[in-house]
Amino acid sequence: MWSNIPNILTLLRIALIPIFVICFYLPVTWAYPASALLFTLAAVTDWLDGYLARRLEQTSPFGAFLDPVADKLMVAAALVLLVEHNPTHYAGIYIAIPAIIIIGREIAISALREWMAELGARTRVAVSHIGKVKTALQMVAIILLLYRSPVGTVPVVEVGFWLLYIAAVLTLWSMAVYLRAAWPILRGSAS
Repeated sequence: MWSNIPNILTLLRIALIPIFVICFYLPVTWAYPASALLFTLAAVTDWLDGYLARRLEQTSPFGAFLDPVADKLMVAAALVLLVEHNPTHYAGIYIAIPAIIIIGREIAISALREWMAELGARTRVAVSHIGKVKTALQMVAIILLLYRSPVGTVPVVEVGFWLLYIAAVLTLWSMAVYLRAAWPILRGSAS
């Protein structure tokens, strides 16, 4: 269970969360770039553990359970930090809106998947292509918002802000896709 590479990467991602949070709050000039780097490392391990699990045929029930939990914990931690970082001006409100959408959707879809699994219909709410695009945009947006400093003439925070809103729109869209797929069962009209 613990000894395969994908599960070790997933556990590493969870272990990175407190380090990521501490790094974000360090009173040093490199705190934001370092926290962006840690989040990037977590995002890469998210992709890598799934790839390796399939490639090395090391999938496991433990990994199938823990991988999405690790992803949601890291994203939620980053979004909470970003909202908290700007509490007194409009930027905080504008980051809070997509953060609430993203975190709320993750809770709702996780509950829907668990309930559908109990009914033996989990495949109706399997990860969709739009969900993967949403995740990629969300990860890039969070990395840019954590990094904060312009890169040349690129206004990193503004680009991250817009990508986060696009990810929030895709979040709502993917949630609608999942709910539509589950609707017959939710209504009680399908078995």
